[in-house]
Amino acid sequence: MSEKQCSFRTSIGGQALMEGILMRGPEKESVVVRKPNGELVEKVEPVTSLKDKYPILGWPIIRGSVNFIDSMVKGTKALMYSAEFLPEEENEEPGKVDEWLMEHLPAEKAQKAIVAIAVVIGIAMSVGLFILLPTVLAGIVEPFIGNGILRNLAEGVLRIIIFLSYMLLVSNMKEIKRVWMYHGAEHKTIFCYEAGLPLTVENCRKQPRLHPRCGTSFIFIVMMVSILVFSLVRWSNVWVRMIMRLVLLPVTVGISYEIIKYAGRHDNLFTRVVSAPGKALQLITTQEPDDSMLEVAIRAIELVIPEEKGKDNW
Repeated sequence: MSEKQCSFRTSIGGQALMEGILMRGPEKESVVVRKPNGELVEKVEPVTSLKDKYPILGWPIIRGSVNFIDSMVKGTKALMYSAEFLPEEENEEPGKVDEWLMEHLPAEKAQKAIVAIAVVIGIAMSVGLFILLPTVLAGIVEPFIGNGILRNLAEGVLRIIIFLSYMLLVSNMKEIKRVWMYHGAEHKTIFCYEAGLPLTVENCRKQPRLHPRCGTSFIFIVMMVSILVFSLVRWSNVWVRMIMRLVLLPVTVGISYEIIKYAGRHDNLFTRVVSAPGKALQLITTQEPDDSMLEVAIRAIELVIPEEKGKDNW
């Protein structure tokens, strides 16, 4: 099925978890996890939006960073929730920081603190590995290049190489392979829903697993946009360039968000070109799911489909 055959484009999106899926609709957010005994655990919460309280956070460019951080927080929280249902032998003992928080804070505040720390560490590691490290490496090779434009281009290429290497490396982990399969189940189910077909395992199985509005595509667009935005920094000092990378990162994320949003609403040469690298990357980050995973994805999307038809139009 091609994207042109879709009845409409939905704003419902998801995230693969440990043996489960997070789905977020315009009104509700669901987490469905399959326990080791085969039972499905469901959790549904209302969707709250900061832009309703602070309209400025919904403005173009600004909303990109806001939505990214919001997705990181909710995604990390859902991932930690899904990990609670793993078999005993697969669960790791709480770390010292976790134990200290649980001992000194009420349970609810301790959980929020743990999620916040996980998000900060995740963002810090991502920025360090995919933003700052390529800047440092480009600074090392700069004397052999002697050209600011070539240096920025080399930095962008290094960024993409490091990212792809990382994705290929983690893909060899057994647990990650199953997450990729759940990722494929999420995409197939959304495609099935967009096509207006009954949400059955048989119908979902026939759908493509590569979706143009996937978070993977967004990340790759960030990589490409960063080459253009960071080229505005002409300083040769590596420390200044690193600081400016951090300053310009929200702008990069904001522009990338607007591009992916436009690509999700239109089908033309530009959007197909923009979506192509991200869809190619999904050959790594999605795998063909089994029927049990499709069942999880179907239940997750059923829980967030709005009663008012069309309310989830992209």
